[in-house]
Amino acid sequence: MNVISRISIKGACMLLIAAAGITTLISACTTLEKVSTPIEYVSFDQYQNETRNHLLNNRSFQNPEKEIELDWNAPNEWLPETSSVKKPEKGILLVHGLGDSPWSFHDIASELASQGFLVRSILLPGHGTDPSDMLNVTAEDWRETVYQQAQALERDIDGEVYLGGFSTGANLVLSYAYENSKIAGLILFSPGFKSFSFGWLAPLVSTIRPWIIEPGPNVPSQTAVRYMNVPVNGYAQYYRTSVVAQKLLEQPYEKPVFMAVAQHDSVLDAEYLLNIFRNSFIHPKSRLIWYGDLSENIKDNSRILVRTDKIPEQRISQFSHMGLLFSPENALYGRNGSIGICLNSMDRQRTEACEREENPWYSGWGYHEEGKIHARLTFNPYFEWQSSVMISVLNENESSANSRSVALNPHLYF
Repeated sequence: MNVISRISIKGACMLLIAAAGITTLISACTTLEKVSTPIEYVSFDQYQNETRNHLLNNRSFQNPEKEIELDWNAPNEWLPETSSVKKPEKGILLVHGLGDSPWSFHDIASELASQGFLVRSILLPGHGTDPSDMLNVTAEDWRETVYQQAQALERDIDGEVYLGGFSTGANLVLSYAYENSKIAGLILFSPGFKSFSFGWLAPLVSTIRPWIIEPGPNVPSQTAVRYMNVPVNGYAQYYRTSVVAQKLLEQPYEKPVFMAVAQHDSVLDAEYLLNIFRNSFIHPKSRLIWYGDLSENIKDNSRILVRTDKIPEQRISQFSHMGLLFSPENALYGRNGSIGICLNSMDRQRTEACEREENPWYSGWGYHEEGKIHARLTFNPYFEWQSSVMISVLNENESSANSRSVALNPHLYF
């Protein structure tokens, strides 16, 4: 979407404030524009090269080793270990979350490639350079990139194509999967279908206040692989994708789905996600991994696998939104990784105490317990087991040529 289109959207939203009030504004600014023309075909190689050059010229590099940082943030590809001269027989496209980068799938992609998948990750527009580049991005921009590269992967695979997403990325791949019956299934980590926050206000606030926390010398803006400060517009566009996801999920999705959720996710409504899995992801081979405690009244436990998210012997008080994605051996986010996140609340004293602590405890955002210093949990101690469950869902997919696609109301979303 060009700059004029972006300006026209924001201008229309501001006019709605004056003309029709807040309720109408929120309704109008949380729909996505209809895809009126076919998505232009761009090969993955071309897309990867163009994106890498864009990062090289526009990124605020955090380390002197620019090439390494480019590798972490640029779209990536993992060839299947069983590759040959013919097209791979299965592939998967992975889409990161708000403020993140393709590094989110570094460990998961390796697991999938070892099982014969051609794996690709993408970088959503507005990401990977500087947080200010998200001030004018739209959910349509994100959707276009996902659709473009999903279609490119379909051309390059002689068999089944899957999609995977984390948080906001899960919303975007869900949208494509509901529209395209060729997609064989989904893997979803902390899917951002519904947030605890007042996200419905973000489309309004973004027209008035660009940042929740104004950028400045004492405000952490980004690390080598993610943004730490996101403009309000980023949250507004995320919210728009969540509205679409919730509407789509009113109708069951019949393909296999692997889903992982932390009960104490500080960002998402985990109970809503649990109910969505039970009622909307109806394929018998679908599996939900639930990190936490499961209510006694949940009877269909054969599709829901539970692991505790409190592991005192590893100084883990609870699991986090982002930690599900990474192996304990991850070079950046693992137990001994080079990037730790002490910014785990708005309390500066707690952050400073964490930075001084050699052996902090780990939790999700905002958790506090007397006598303990907490950093963000950035890895998953169950990662290998989680990967085995994920692979079993994908390998057990019994595609049917007669599988019907879900009928959509085209007036609801696009």
